[in-house]
Amino acid sequence: MSEQFTVEVISPDRTILKVNAIEVVIPSYEGEIGILKDHIPLITFLRPGLIKIIDETNKILFVEDGTVEFINNNLLILTSTAQEISNFDKASINQLLNEAEKKISNDKITDKEKYLLSYKIETLKNINK
Repeated sequence: MSEQFTVEVISPDRTILKVNAIEVVIPSYEGEIGILKDHIPLITFLRPGLIKIIDETNKILFVEDGTVEFINNNLLILTSTAQEISNFDKASINQLLNEAEKKISNDKITDKEKYLLSYKIETLKNINK
């Protein structure tokens, strides 16, 4: 019996990824959530972080936001910001990091924006190591 389930990552204009996976770890507001086959149904929101897809090739995607639905062994991730970290170069990461650090130092942003930017900065620093 297979332990795999379907994972689909979709942006508004295209399907980014469609694979069968053994496990997926997503960054949500509740913390990191690990999803295996036969997980209970789930709907949640993504925060900035890494989606780790464990399959034959083990993919890691950087996301800033989105929604997640898991039902009947189908994981659907809707986001406009998913990028495989293998496609990032140091210059792109540094540019995103500088922009986020500039925004977080602004006194006029909300606590929610600070929360999201802090996760984005932490994730980008970890990718940049």
